[in-house]
Amino acid sequence: MAPAGAKRNILERLDAGEIVIGDGGFVFALEKRGYVKAGPWTPEAAAEHPEAVRQLHREFLRAGSNVMQTFTFYASDDKLENRGNAQRFTGAQINEAACDLAREVANEGDAMVAGGVSQTPSYLSCKGEAEVKGIFKRQLNVFVKKNVDFMIAEYFEHVEEAEWAVQVLKTSGKPVCASLCIGPDGDLNGVSPGDCAVRLVKAGANIVGINCHFDPMTCVKTVKMMKEGVERAGLKAHYMVQPLAYHTPDCNCQGFIDLPEFPFGLEPRILTRWDMHKYAREAFNVGIRFIGGCCGFEPYHIRAVAEELATERGYLPTASDKHGNWGAGLEMHTKPWVRARARRDYWEKLKPASGRPKCPSMSTPDSWGVTKGHADLMQHKEATSQDELKPLFEKAKASH
Repeated sequence: MAPAGAKRNILERLDAGEIVIGDGGFVFALEKRGYVKAGPWTPEAAAEHPEAVRQLHREFLRAGSNVMQTFTFYASDDKLENRGNAQRFTGAQINEAACDLAREVANEGDAMVAGGVSQTPSYLSCKGEAEVKGIFKRQLNVFVKKNVDFMIAEYFEHVEEAEWAVQVLKTSGKPVCASLCIGPDGDLNGVSPGDCAVRLVKAGANIVGINCHFDPMTCVKTVKMMKEGVERAGLKAHYMVQPLAYHTPDCNCQGFIDLPEFPFGLEPRILTRWDMHKYAREAFNVGIRFIGGCCGFEPYHIRAVAEELATERGYLPTASDKHGNWGAGLEMHTKPWVRARARRDYWEKLKPASGRPKCPSMSTPDSWGVTKGHADLMQHKEATSQDELKPLFEKAKASH
């Protein structure tokens, strides 16, 4: 268990050189459990099925998470109402419910609550700075009312929109993290990771990094580039990484959303718990101290991160009570050949088979090259029509 004592904020922990472990990918995890709809990916489950959200928070807490991130991904009003996504709850109701659930579970352990905002359909539709900032401000009002511990602006493909989010969140007076969903090639306007990081720090972010869209090692590499850029500029920041739990060696600059398997055929790409040990160690070695996960991450993945860094943190997570170190629990297995696997070198050297002899090891991304300003990205409240879908289907067929 974590050491007893009064909770400190995230900057106090990071300034002291401590490791902060994030949680995992609520949107994907709850979609698989039947509480989130793939497509809109909106978090009304916080108000509609609070017991499901509470339980997932609790599982990540047991696995070692120090951060209970509010389930407010895509909880802006423009996203909640986008393309016929009918709602029984307002954005404010969802955000408030999410804050209450995160705080309830955080109080059960040594965890902080982070209020999160993410990119908006309004920005992709070329709305102006004042309108986009107004969307972030409405979410921030709830986070301030609920007194979350710090803020995260996450999942931004364009650094400009992330800057706007940081500028708004900074008015709260609370620590601000800024996390882009980009890879080594930079944001979708071609701004390099290093330059993105500098802009975010200058906008007021205390912690900068990467989440989603790419596998752990790609994200760690990108954060390293951000760190180098910040240091070249003579600035200071802390660093975070919350990657996918999927292998993405074949991705282009848009990440896993361009893969033909997205979102319903990604399971063969999932990282094992042993892959997560390698990720945690690599992130630590490059100087990242806020280490978590995004889409695909389940509690056992976060437990693996916490177990890899247990020596540095000084303790194991509660969930390790049910997990022998490096498979040691297999010593109790009935079958002798399985007992023979109760050792670190077996699992570290294993090359898992997919069991799919007719499938390729990698895919060809769609690479449509569509981003902000393109007609196909203009968003609206009305449901997507068949007239809109027909040319998309035809383009998809022609590209495969």
